[in-house]
Amino acid sequence: MTRGIYSVLLLLLFPLILAYLGFRTIKSPDYRGRWGERFGLTRLKQTDVLFHSVSMGETLAAIPVIKTLMSRHPQLTFTVTTTSPTGSAEVIKAFGDSVQHCYLPFDINFCVSRFIKQVNPKLCVIMETELWPNLLYFAKKNNTRLVLANARLSQKSADKYQKQITLSRPMLVALDAIAVQTQAESNRFEALGVMPDVLSVCGSLKFDLQIDDNKYSQAKTLKDSWDRSQAPVWVAGSVHPGEFDIMLQAHKEVLQQYPDALLIMAPRHPEQFNVAAVSVTQQGLTLARRSMNEAVNEQTQVILGDTMGELLMLYGTANFAFVGGTLIENGGHNPLEPAAMGLPVCVGPHHWDFAEITTLLEQAGGLRVIQDSDELAELLLQMFSQADLHDAAAKASLEVVAQNRGAMQKQLEIIEQQLQLSQLIQ
Repeated sequence: MTRGIYSVLLLLLFPLILAYLGFRTIKSPDYRGRWGERFGLTRLKQTDVLFHSVSMGETLAAIPVIKTLMSRHPQLTFTVTTTSPTGSAEVIKAFGDSVQHCYLPFDINFCVSRFIKQVNPKLCVIMETELWPNLLYFAKKNNTRLVLANARLSQKSADKYQKQITLSRPMLVALDAIAVQTQAESNRFEALGVMPDVLSVCGSLKFDLQIDDNKYSQAKTLKDSWDRSQAPVWVAGSVHPGEFDIMLQAHKEVLQQYPDALLIMAPRHPEQFNVAAVSVTQQGLTLARRSMNEAVNEQTQVILGDTMGELLMLYGTANFAFVGGTLIENGGHNPLEPAAMGLPVCVGPHHWDFAEITTLLEQAGGLRVIQDSDELAELLLQMFSQADLHDAAAKASLEVVAQNRGAMQKQLEIIEQQLQLSQLIQ
């Protein structure tokens, strides 16, 4: 498939795109506004540097990089785009009006073309692997230098790119620099036609996660309020439908040996909060919802983490973490957040989006891969009953995070090189 055919197909799918937005609006109120931004219809100012991240995770990784560049080069102007409301909320919280912010338009040619002409960036930094054919084409046509930062490319994604090589290769070779997380991923990019001198292995920005001391104190205060200081507490973070009942079944087995145990279940998407609450009650478990400030009492068995931006703090209240999107064919979410909070971690078999990070943690002893509810319950009971096993896994998690820090400085150097080549700095 070529970019021309791709663009025509997107135009033909325009009614479905509108239907998709309407569906998301029904499920999540956060999608109800700012439709004009998604079609490139808003008025925007020209900017020097454009940063794009997809959702909250990528945005949180990008924020320290952007802040460092802003402090080093106060003369430069920045636009930061996201595609999700959760990512947008993080940008607004971190930067206020010090950057121009909007949603990135859908990759429809006239929408993206108008957006690029208005913003007219000299440098565009795209986080991870959020690559869109029309975005890269019109940016390159605008003489914008392109950096893919914190880049990751699973074998599954590489295979998809290979199947559509006439569409993917022009997009990939348009990139002026790729700061890739691992050597294995660098090899995959090279196999798809990217020149070796474009690639730099830098590690993952997510290893450079800086945890505010307030997170620890908030977690301690919250746990003290539950009066469960000796009770096992575990978090099922970023879980999806299809995983809710698996978590609850495992927790039921834990409750048989530890009647005061707590599960904190945090769904990945806000539109699934109510679905998760229904699942808890249908399983006959007693629920307290964070969003409603419901008290955690002696009868509470499950806390629903139905708030945004609290997951890292909630990990700090726990003894163990499961990271979701891995017992369904989703690709998983970042296991480094609970690891950085000093927790033993487990994931399901479908963790390809974080395969290298998962392998590092697993080889060190900080992470286990489980297949189903029974294995999860068995592992939880082991961790709660064997302090030495738990503490060794927790120490291994922290050591992996500490040993792999430094990606931010390496990636900043690559971005600075491209700033020089774009003549934004001397």
